[in-house]
Amino acid sequence: MSEPKAPAGVDPFTPSVARMYDYYLGGKDNFASDREAAEKIIEILPNIRDIARENREFLVRAVTYLSRLGIRQFLDIGAGLPTQRNVHQVAQELAPDSRIVYVDNDPIVLSHARALLAENERVVAVGADMRDPEALLGHKEIRSHLDFSRPVAILLVGVLHFVPDDDEAARIVTAMKGALGPGGHLVISHGSVRALSPEKERQGHQVFSRTTVPGTKSRSAEQVRAFFDGLEMIEPGVVELQDWRPDVHLSLVRPGEAGAVGGLGRAV
Repeated sequence: MSEPKAPAGVDPFTPSVARMYDYYLGGKDNFASDREAAEKIIEILPNIRDIARENREFLVRAVTYLSRLGIRQFLDIGAGLPTQRNVHQVAQELAPDSRIVYVDNDPIVLSHARALLAENERVVAVGADMRDPEALLGHKEIRSHLDFSRPVAILLVGVLHFVPDDDEAARIVTAMKGALGPGGHLVISHGSVRALSPEKERQGHQVFSRTTVPGTKSRSAEQVRAFFDGLEMIEPGVVELQDWRPDVHLSLVRPGEAGAVGGLGRAV
């Protein structure tokens, strides 16, 4: 497998969680360090690839639901590397006037996204970090592209489990909810790993300690549900991803220790 060329400012020797996710999905925008780290996680959680694919399917279903509801503005935080059926592809297929902002703090993600989106004036990619939500929400390019006086969908899909501190995660979500006007929506998916042996937990922490995001935390459906406090939950609430408004296709998830939950909430 030939290695992709690392853009300026990208360290190909430090595993990136975005590139590891790309590898789980069968992508090619990853380096040897990413594949090595991802394979170690696969040894610990053999069905992690299925969970990654189900997370992508959840994103597609959520954006489809919101688009059909009339939402035309999307803020995708921690967007990750471009893959098939991105937010803008799903939303603009249903409503060509949809406006999307992709946000990430990984240079290789921004490089790929900007190249891909160069000819789509309704989509932009912005460098920002959800750990500073006030700066992110006040970013000039985001504010010029999205009109927060009208409904916006804020997507935190597969990112909050990289914030192990509960108070920090709650602070991030509270700031996002505060930016939503009436009719705005918050979308969250989150890793919810079943109990692991102390040895597997140690191995997992050891892998992530060497990546660009040295920390993860699994949370239960009840803990993720608490993120939506103050919002009106969309049925069926916070459930395992494959159970959120499933399509006719069979679930992609094989039984295993890895799992994920998600849901949507509406500002009223």
